[in-house]
Amino acid sequence: MTAAPTGTRAPHLQPATIATVALGGAIGTGAREAISLAVPPIGGVPVAILGINVVGAFLLGLLLESLLRRGPDAGRRRDLRLFFGTGVLGGFTTYSALAADSSVLLIEGSALVGVLYAVGSVVLGVLASWSGIVLARRIGGGHS
Repeated sequence: MTAAPTGTRAPHLQPATIATVALGGAIGTGAREAISLAVPPIGGVPVAILGINVVGAFLLGLLLESLLRRGPDAGRRRDLRLFFGTGVLGGFTTYSALAADSSVLLIEGSALVGVLYAVGSVVLGVLASWSGIVLARRIGGGHS
């Protein structure tokens, strides 16, 4: 890793970059909260968070693979990655809520349901991310 030229800040420390991520994060977090409030748990299982994390993982795989296929992570592509990937989807998905919800299910509900929710969420997230990558490759003309 090379140091930034003298007199300039590293990209992740530039105010415009921080603002880009913060704005995206606010949008993603607002969308997550709206969905969480609109979709009640089913049988005590927070299906909204499960769905949010799976959809977010799919979209992140799709976004990052699409951007990668278009060239280096610089300029507009970097801005898109930071706004949508780190900001919007980082705010939208919530593995801290997954951990908290899993703990509540383990302690107050059924241990089996809690384990299935935690493991199932991670497995579904990996599959969703992989599916997003495969779709981006197919759209971009690559092979899966």
